[in-house]
Amino acid sequence: MFLKVTFKMRKKQVYFLGSSILLFALAQLFIYASELRSDDELHQQHFNMKYGIFAIVQPEDLSFSGEEIPIYSSEIWERIDKELLKNTYWQSNTMLYFKKANKYFPIIEPILEKYNIPDDFKYLAVIESGLDNVRSPAGASGFWQILKGTAREHGLEVNASIDERYNLEKSTIVACEYLQDAYDKFGNWTMAAASYNMGKNGARRKIEKQGSNNYYNLFLNSETARYVFRIIAVKEIMKNPKKYGFMFRNKDLYSMPNYKTIEVDSTIANLSDFAQSHGVNYKLLKQFNPWLRSISLPDKSRRKYILKIPTDTDLMVFEDFAVNTDSVK
Repeated sequence: MFLKVTFKMRKKQVYFLGSSILLFALAQLFIYASELRSDDELHQQHFNMKYGIFAIVQPEDLSFSGEEIPIYSSEIWERIDKELLKNTYWQSNTMLYFKKANKYFPIIEPILEKYNIPDDFKYLAVIESGLDNVRSPAGASGFWQILKGTAREHGLEVNASIDERYNLEKSTIVACEYLQDAYDKFGNWTMAAASYNMGKNGARRKIEKQGSNNYYNLFLNSETARYVFRIIAVKEIMKNPKKYGFMFRNKDLYSMPNYKTIEVDSTIANLSDFAQSHGVNYKLLKQFNPWLRSISLPDKSRRKYILKIPTDTDLMVFEDFAVNTDSVK
């Protein structure tokens, strides 16, 4: 009898102990869940306080090359707003525009002025290439994305050793000539800019079929339909960086290193040797003269070329590492 009572008591104790443990575990789980929820709520509050995506305030007026942009039209504003948002919130890409513009606009601007092309067209180069010597899938090359045929029509040399589409000064002149001719054909700079993307013949056909030479009236392919709006948006942001949240100091921007120029009118068999003879290396020679496309510069016709040679070589040419030739097999 005594053993039976003891067994029942122990059974109750075990049951009580198990129930207590379970209740304790559930309580801890509840506390943890509450703390986790509290932490999530706090994190969300901090996020909402410190981060936000803001809509763009519509500017009172916009223009391109002295021509008014009809932003009073809701359809036109939507298209501009789209490009402003894309370029405002792709911060790293647009910040690079600012940095590189400080380096290259001083070369582009005086050429545009000399050829009577509106200064706003420097932003066309920005959207074409990001101010980089890039090559498109269609073969357009350089800052101004010039096709091989167009380059040769305007007197640029394009072959396996030399491609003057990568010469910023010469390619900017070609762009000026193209744009002036387009302006003469279409009578306005906005349509001239659009033709830079779709070609003058393509632009002419659209004008003839649709009976208007106003870019904002035309139904165009998706790329050209965005093209001028992209230029307008980049111009607006780059002229008003703080308005769109871009903060930088002058020392944060890139600048063109000092260089001298050398005129050559004969073949250079080895550009690496040539570079070293002028106190630089092959990499620097190519960076300052990206139109050089091979290790040599053939010049059977004795044509004159201008080469840029950087002079701040103490910041650009570094000592080679010593090599233990005995360990090299």
